[in-house]
Amino acid sequence: VQLQASGGGLVQPGGSLRLSCTASGLIFSINTLSWYRQAPGKQRELVATITSGSGTNYADSAKGRFAISRDNAKNTVYLQMNSLKPEDTAVYYCYADLVIRIGNPSANFWGQGTLVTVSS
Repeated sequence: VQLQASGGGLVQPGGSLRLSCTASGLIFSINTLSWYRQAPGKQRELVATITSGSGTNYADSAKGRFAISRDNAKNTVYLQMNSLKPEDTAVYYCYADLVIRIGNPSANFWGQGTLVTVSS
């Protein structure tokens, strides 16, 4: 199983970006999908989570500005980021809790990260 993240880049404060992360390989079902981020010199932190039933949860810093969604047919999770601030600058990682084969327990996988830089 591989998670391929994309969509990062340089954006001015107040701008928007949409991150995508697609899971590929042997996958039976995907449970929770999440986005984490890690800023320079800081610990990795949870940004947003979406369950298999499309329930969502956000870090306080992301509420009202970011929106997580998923396309189950494409095994893809998105993070729409609006009103970006310099403090949103970080490497963003996708995370999936999924089942490879029916009857197997779920396992966790990380994407490779995509850099988001918010600067004028």
